[in-house]
Amino acid sequence: MASGSASLAFPEDARADDYSELLDILKAKGSLTQGEYRGLLAHHMQHVHEAAAASSRALQYMPAQRHTAASTSTHTQMRTALGQQVEPPGQIGIGGGGMDPDYVLAQAQQAAASAQASAASAESTWLAAQHSMGLGGGLSFVRMEKYEAGKGLTFKAGPIDINLSGFINGFYTYNSPAGGMPVAGGVSTGSSGFDSSALRNGLLPAGLILKLKTTQNGIDLAAVMGMYPGIDNAKNGAFNANTGGSPVGLGTAGIDFRQVYVTAGNKKWGTFKIGRDLGIFGGDAILDDATLLSVGSTGSNSAPGNTSLGRIGVGYVYADWIPQISYQSPTIKGFQGTIGILQPLDEFDFSGDDANGNAYSASSTQHSSPMIQGKVTYDFKIGGLSARIWASFLTQHQQDLTVSQTITSSVALQQWNSSTPFYLNSSTTSAVPVVPGEKHGVTAEAGEIGTKLTYGPAQFVGYYYRGSGLGTTGLFFDGVASNGRKRASEGYYVQMMYNFTKKFKLVGSYGVSNLYQAPGENDPDLVRRNESEVGAAYYKMTDWLNLVAEYAHTSSAAHGPYKESDNSASGGMILLF
Repeated sequence: MASGSASLAFPEDARADDYSELLDILKAKGSLTQGEYRGLLAHHMQHVHEAAAASSRALQYMPAQRHTAASTSTHTQMRTALGQQVEPPGQIGIGGGGMDPDYVLAQAQQAAASAQASAASAESTWLAAQHSMGLGGGLSFVRMEKYEAGKGLTFKAGPIDINLSGFINGFYTYNSPAGGMPVAGGVSTGSSGFDSSALRNGLLPAGLILKLKTTQNGIDLAAVMGMYPGIDNAKNGAFNANTGGSPVGLGTAGIDFRQVYVTAGNKKWGTFKIGRDLGIFGGDAILDDATLLSVGSTGSNSAPGNTSLGRIGVGYVYADWIPQISYQSPTIKGFQGTIGILQPLDEFDFSGDDANGNAYSASSTQHSSPMIQGKVTYDFKIGGLSARIWASFLTQHQQDLTVSQTITSSVALQQWNSSTPFYLNSSTTSAVPVVPGEKHGVTAEAGEIGTKLTYGPAQFVGYYYRGSGLGTTGLFFDGVASNGRKRASEGYYVQMMYNFTKKFKLVGSYGVSNLYQAPGENDPDLVRRNESEVGAAYYKMTDWLNLVAEYAHTSSAAHGPYKESDNSASGGMILLF
């Protein structure tokens, strides 16, 4: 392209040189924009043209007889700014002798000096351009990397990579309860009795993620900040932006700053992370869940919050976004390990109170030690099969367990003119130790194993977890009974995906989460089982835009006779950049 541009401007100079070839290479690598390339090349060719024209004018007046050995010696000593010799011309016979030979020689020397100055100018221009692009250590030039779909927009500012990525989604969801009685801790809306329509987010809210990366002293550094707003009105509650919404006028959406962390390390020694990010235990389960790009179980559809449930509580326990300090090892023959200490979380009474105002589950707020999570992954390929297997664990000590109790007292009053008393009732709710007189605690433990297999257009995900004191739906939700004993829980989901074309795929999945009663417990209204079946179709219209249609059936069953179920249909789109 350099020689082509040269021929358009100066046909007689249409040949490649070192400088123009270098410009070609930089343009091909993306280091120069089209405008920068043309400007530098035109500047260079202008100098080359002027020097060649001046030299030609001087030489055509030089008498042959004055081209002596002395003048040849003078020419051979001339060099360009790049150190290349300027070869003298051969014998030139032009006839006539009317011009002053000294004048002609002076003109030739001036032309050679002009050519030397032109070469020096071209070299100076290139060095300045190289410095501004950061190739010579300059930091003032910002340019964009070649865009790759799904990997965001990456800019280079000197030694720093700046990446902006994100997604936006919206769905219309119609939920139809199938009836039943309320189940304490259940995730179905079947007992609500009313159909509901909502314009809402799916399992993902919207997201805008900023990543900064650089290398200093052989250490790869990164800073990540992820903001996840929803499209529905937010409502203050225990789960902050994830609490059920408030669909009334003058409301505003919630902003969930889930990710704020830094990493430091390299491929040889591994990487440390500190900040807030997705938990280690359960992380792969939710990232491989196809309902991440759709709705799944709705949770609350009549008053939607930032997210739906997807398959949370109906196949796995939510990994959550947790402050942590973790270490991830290098990958060695497909194996990689991760270990971390995380902010300890409270035991939480998700199922609420029974008919007498007493809590189904214990709570805690005291933590003298952190939560510990760890994981091992193994990635491998066999022929056309790509596979990942992972296993992880979680443990945390829950101290000073308490339970909420409501005590109702009645006082008999009698009017002076009546012989019939009437009663004044009052209720007091307080947190009391699960074991009277003791600061009772337990150690919650859990493990999981999963696999993801991809073969051609087909993909399979299988996952299983089991815990003691872990609870269900969220970490430590209903994990300990009101008597202070741990409840066992387990769950699994299986998922099949098939890509019929590069744009169209179908997904089907089934999942279950079970919560068992603790020894000595008898709570027939407490949830025993949450399950769901999901079928979805995805159509990729562009590299950014995906259309989604989905059906989900969700049911909950108690330890007693109560059951409820619901059906939902969703349609919408998700844009990822």
